[in-house]
Amino acid sequence: MGILIRLAVSAFTVWLATLVISGITVGGDTGHKVLTLVVVAAIFGVINAVLRPIIKTIGCWAYVLTLGLVSLVVNGALLLLTSKIAGALDLQFNVDKFWPSAVLGALFIGIVSWLLNFLIPDRGDKDRKRNDRRPPAPPRQQYGGGYQQNYRGYR
Repeated sequence: MGILIRLAVSAFTVWLATLVISGITVGGDTGHKVLTLVVVAAIFGVINAVLRPIIKTIGCWAYVLTLGLVSLVVNGALLLLTSKIAGALDLQFNVDKFWPSAVLGALFIGIVSWLLNFLIPDRGDKDRKRNDRRPPAPPRQQYGGGYQQNYRGYR
C-alpha cells in the first residue's frame, strides 16, 4: 500500500511540475494524462532507484568537490532520461531542454515530493512508533558483586 501512495505522490508532483515549469509538458485528455503521469512517475522511480546509486558511487568525488550541488545536474539528467524513455514508449510527456526545464523540474519534483512524503504518514512510521513504546530492558551488571543479573533474575 505504501508504494501506491508514493507512486501517487510522485505522479502528483510531476503533474504540478508540468503546471509550474514551462518546459515540461504532458499531453492528451484527462484520462490519458493521469495514466501518463502514473507511468512517468513509475519510470522516474525505477530510474532513480537503479541509476542514482551507481552515479553516486562513480561520481563520489564530484559530490564531495561541489558539496552536493552536482546532484541538481544528476537529477535533471535523470528527468531528461525519463522524458526520452517516455517518448520511446509513445507517452505524451516531454521535457524540452536540460537547462532550465530538466534541472528546475527535478528540483521542484524533489522538494514537493519530500514535503508531501513528510506530511503523509507511512505504515513503517506507525510500526516504529509502536516499537518505541516498549519499556527499556533492565540494566545488566557487568563487573563485581560476585553475581550477574540478567532478565530472569540471578544466576
